[in-house]
Amino acid sequence: MDFRGSEQSAHAPGHRAEMSLPNSARAAVKVIVVGGFGVGKTTLVGAVSEIRPLTTEESMTQAGAEIDDLSGIDSKKSTTVAMDFGRISINRELILYVFGMPGQERFWFLWQGLFEGALGAIVLVDTRRLEVSFDTIQYLEDFGVPFVVAVNTFPDTPPYPIQEIREALDLPEAVPIVPCKAPQRNSSKDVLLTLMRYLQSLATQENK
Repeated sequence: MDFRGSEQSAHAPGHRAEMSLPNSARAAVKVIVVGGFGVGKTTLVGAVSEIRPLTTEESMTQAGAEIDDLSGIDSKKSTTVAMDFGRISINRELILYVFGMPGQERFWFLWQGLFEGALGAIVLVDTRRLEVSFDTIQYLEDFGVPFVVAVNTFPDTPPYPIQEIREALDLPEAVPIVPCKAPQRNSSKDVLLTLMRYLQSLATQENK
């Protein structure tokens, strides 16, 4: 991928220096963070991004509250209405773009375009409300997008064995499931690294 255009735009009015790609960058890949409403996608993108993340959070309105199920997340005051965007350098030459997608079904029309060219996906789940992730996982499976599952740990989240979560989500043994504390940068980075290793293993299997 040619980044010369990005380098030239670094001097455009209003451009933040932190958005500029390093001169050593040679390739970029895209991953998607998906999951049900209120599972922590915006938090994860913000935690891993090395630049100030772009977010499209808007305040919850009474109209939205009548549509979105707030059970278990009564304190939620905002929601993503388009996408979240962050960036992280895997190494000096490889840049990872991270897109967080809104979880409500009415925004799913945005998904297909962003899935094009995506390397893989992270499905973020909340064990207090696993059912909000069922349709998301089905969507990824239907479109053939490889993914890993990250179990976001909230303060009042009861502990569950990974195998029980796997059975509840009806996932094959090959799909990695990892615990995650989305606000913690190292924990969220570990999820990204798990996805990268999983994608590498899939590529190795295809080449055998």
